[in-house]
Amino acid sequence: MAAPAVQMSPFSHPKTNTNTPVSLIPKCTSLRELKQIQAFSIKTHLQYDISVLTKLINFCTLNPTGTSMDYAHHLFDQIPHPDIVVFNTMARGYARSHAPFRAISLFAHILSSDLFPDDYTFPSLLKACASSKALEEGRQLHCFAIKCGLHLNIYVCPTLINMYTECNDVDAARRVFDKIPDPCVVVHNAMIKGYARSSRPNEALALFRELQASNLKPTDVTMLSALSSCALLGALDLGKWIHEYVKKNRFDRYVKVNTALIDMYAKCGSLEDAVSVFEDMSVKDTQAWSAMIVAYATHGNGSKALSMFEEMKKARIRPDEITFLGLLYACSHAGFVEEGCKYFYSMSERYGIVLGTKHYGCMVDLLGRSGRLGEAYKFIDELPIKPTPIFWRTLLSACGSHGDVDMGMRVLERIFELDDSHGGDYVIISNLCARAGRWEDVDRLRKLMRDRGIVKIPGCSSIEVNNVVHEFFSGDGERSVSTVLHQAVDKLVEELKLAGYVPDTSLVFHSNMEDKDREVSLRYHSEKLAIAYGLLNTPPGATIRVVKNLRVCGDCHSAAKYISLIFNRQIILRDVQRFHHFKEGKCSCGDYW
Repeated sequence: MAAPAVQMSPFSHPKTNTNTPVSLIPKCTSLRELKQIQAFSIKTHLQYDISVLTKLINFCTLNPTGTSMDYAHHLFDQIPHPDIVVFNTMARGYARSHAPFRAISLFAHILSSDLFPDDYTFPSLLKACASSKALEEGRQLHCFAIKCGLHLNIYVCPTLINMYTECNDVDAARRVFDKIPDPCVVVHNAMIKGYARSSRPNEALALFRELQASNLKPTDVTMLSALSSCALLGALDLGKWIHEYVKKNRFDRYVKVNTALIDMYAKCGSLEDAVSVFEDMSVKDTQAWSAMIVAYATHGNGSKALSMFEEMKKARIRPDEITFLGLLYACSHAGFVEEGCKYFYSMSERYGIVLGTKHYGCMVDLLGRSGRLGEAYKFIDELPIKPTPIFWRTLLSACGSHGDVDMGMRVLERIFELDDSHGGDYVIISNLCARAGRWEDVDRLRKLMRDRGIVKIPGCSSIEVNNVVHEFFSGDGERSVSTVLHQAVDKLVEELKLAGYVPDTSLVFHSNMEDKDREVSLRYHSEKLAIAYGLLNTPPGATIRVVKNLRVCGDCHSAAKYISLIFNRQIILRDVQRFHHFKEGKCSCGDYW
């Protein structure tokens, strides 16, 4: 009598061979082929085999798309009792996809089962929260990690710090960091990167120094954040020191580090050093070429930026969206309107690049800066996407530059439909009305600011001297006790007047203010204070580098040209829009900014 057949459980784990679906999955190259393999698993009665389903799901999550993740979820739902490993795979896929929050939704469903999270669960979920800016859910996961005893885990801590910084709560990230008994270099990198991304470069660099003082060795990731922080501060001397550290420790073999060096030097005002780094690179990728094009653009050398693009094409390096941002910026600040339009339309037509909000914004700036205000207004009105307040603010700034009050008023109405809380909007239109002598409108706007609690952002300029960054605010000295610096500014202005400088008091918009008081108000603008500090505290002939948080004042721009001539100094002033190189009484912008 024959032995009875043994009935296999659909969830058993048979030995794999060359004819099984499991052996075919590594050879798979597309989702279509994967579905064929699943069909084969059904045919061979392995459609419920956990090892097969797990590997199918894993393939779907390697390079997640909306379609592949939907299919992975379909497979996941076929497992009656999925283990934590399968869930972690799903969460990792969703965290890297365009729908990261679905990982959190899936986790909420999983919590109703008997699964217990492990140290691979929280990193993916926290990454999903970071991508979704889901701070509240991230806090709940943090609490759950504490409950599970995993909040100090080596994998969980960096993602906790990253989640908080991505959700704009860098102080919470620091509290997490401070509770770690022995933070490793990965944790340090997460915190330093968080500070740099949150525009708190001083704290990033302070933590970088602490890392150096410890027994831990910085990595290439550390260098990227440190260089980014120097770029934010405009701290050239410190950036050069870090560059030496990079070379000594052979971090310059990384293309990304070299690209960060180009960006740092460009933002610190040393275009020559940026060019030197670029030319010394043995391997140049799209990001490196783009960084160099952006560097030339922000330093006012539009023609060189465009010629760099031609060299890039000859090198057969494909441009990306950042490359075209640099080109559009170069065209905008050099007045190359036709060339800018050509690049803009070639992005999608020739290169298949999806236009983003920044590209549209550059086009508004290109048209507005050249005086084509009506065209710029129509361009925004006919955009295929909903305009953001930044588009209208760009046009409002152009209205201010060209003195068009009526267009400015129309644009302000459009801005207020979206956001009425930005102090700069009120200031631009108020100054525009003041120049036109419409003082009733000025008073109305200032009253509106008071009633709405809107505060004007004060001008702030910084200068690095002996590796220390000094900050100055506009108005410092107007009503304070005279100091050595204020006396130096007073003396400086008198010397400039002898050379032909005339303070442009028309830029001080107060109807009841005397000319003498207007001049005092101009005298203590942050740019002049920073430049005067540089004259006092750097050797004769040394370049003075200043960073300002707003657009450079027209009167300070004029004064800087005279200072560069009289004192034989090169002054490099970086404002919110671009660099101004003052030398021998002239500016690189050609007074077109």
